[in-house]
Amino acid sequence: MNPLFVGIDVSSKNNVTYLMKPDGSKHSSFSVQNNLGGAKLMSEKIVSALEAMRLSDVVIGLEATSIYGDGLVCALREDGRLGRYQRKIHVLNPKQVRKFKDSYPDLPKNDWVDAFVIADHLRFGRIGKEVYMDDYRYKSLQTLTRARFDVVQNLTREKQHFANYLFLKCSGMAQDKDIANSSATTIALMERFETADKLAYADLDELTRFISETGRNFADPAAKAKAIQAAAKNSYRLPTMVNCSVNQAMAVSIATMRALEKQIKILDKSIEQQFQIIPNTLTSVPGIGKVYSAGIIAEIGDIRRFNSQASVAKYAGLVWTQHQSGDFEAQHTKLIKSGNRYLRYYLLEAANSVRRCDSEFRRYYDLKFKEVNQFQHKRALALTARKLVRLVYRLLMDNRLYIPPEG
Repeated sequence: MNPLFVGIDVSSKNNVTYLMKPDGSKHSSFSVQNNLGGAKLMSEKIVSALEAMRLSDVVIGLEATSIYGDGLVCALREDGRLGRYQRKIHVLNPKQVRKFKDSYPDLPKNDWVDAFVIADHLRFGRIGKEVYMDDYRYKSLQTLTRARFDVVQNLTREKQHFANYLFLKCSGMAQDKDIANSSATTIALMERFETADKLAYADLDELTRFISETGRNFADPAAKAKAIQAAAKNSYRLPTMVNCSVNQAMAVSIATMRALEKQIKILDKSIEQQFQIIPNTLTSVPGIGKVYSAGIIAEIGDIRRFNSQASVAKYAGLVWTQHQSGDFEAQHTKLIKSGNRYLRYYLLEAANSVRRCDSEFRRYYDLKFKEVNQFQHKRALALTARKLVRLVYRLLMDNRLYIPPEG
């Protein structure tokens, strides 16, 4: 096969394109607008080059640059003129391209050079299969699961903001490990009581009833009420003016958290609906659920894109670096910094849920937890997620249901 290699440097406004002949020499380069008209013009130029050189194959590559290349990839896939040729479209990891460019130490940094490097990487790189998923069901689901990821990250940040305001208003509650900073009860207390003093010296019976109504799962609401009042009494007292400002900021933070939680529920419902059209067996694993399964499958796509479970783990960034020299082999290494952060997130969340519901994963997590004295949960969860990758790969590849271990 002697294909035409097409490297595209994508930006929000323009797509710089480099057409490379099979022997590595330049055919042409040009820039088009990043819109439908520009995509059509790019396609015309590619087809003209194929006709002029009497080639039947074309390999197109671009970096995964946020969302700016998604529309272009769809346009090139749907273009009927290009459809007459044997084509492959790769959306490449920017780190992969950057490392390849390091082999050219004197190249400057500009869009035209970057397009050339991408085309040359396609010519020399070990890229056997298309990286971009051509089944739009996965892309549609991916849009929802990634949106959910972003909302969850925003909610996590907002909870930290609320925790900061809680320390200012009632530092004792923020310091007490038995009082959840962003629980429904804590939020309700901050809305009900304007100052730490009013909370500290509230009627104990009324406070107990309030906690019982807002918490609903406390074994001993009276004991919890006493603990909260004790924490409030030990809290710093703010000047009235400062306390009012904290209350206002806290009210905004509470409203933001509730809005984000509502968004997550809406996205979860949409994800579950979209997920119904993609046959899978992951939901047979206890604890993994539809949303986490959808998040995993949306990023993996067709499992046949991957040669092994190890390649899936590497794609997710659940691989540890190696530090070895001579007879020395480091025992403590870090996870690689590259990888698909969305897939890694959903695998970690799924692993955390599965280890609570499945005896084998629970045993494995506990074993890894006890092996070290630092970062126990983080390390054990990452290793459990790595174990989950093997199960996910096997279930999807064989299209079979999970059978939990006995006992």
